[in-house]
Amino acid sequence: MDLTTLTSFFMWCTVLNVGLLILWALIWLTIPDLVYRIHTRWFDISRQNFELVFYCFMGVFKVFFLIFCLVPWLVLLIIG
Repeated sequence: MDLTTLTSFFMWCTVLNVGLLILWALIWLTIPDLVYRIHTRWFDISRQNFELVFYCFMGVFKVFFLIFCLVPWLVLLIIG
């Protein structure tokens, strides 16, 4: 793989993950009750614990996105 291919790969990885994160946030902001009701069909969890798990998972997703998508893409842009 050459530098151009890797840069393109990480660019698209970043774009797709940003899109997923925006979609996830928009769904959570617009219909949080529906999201909670759907998940309580599978898991017996209180609303407070559900929101805690949801925000923690979103935070972990953001950290992984930064480490594994955005930072490598920016580094490849700098060295390319």
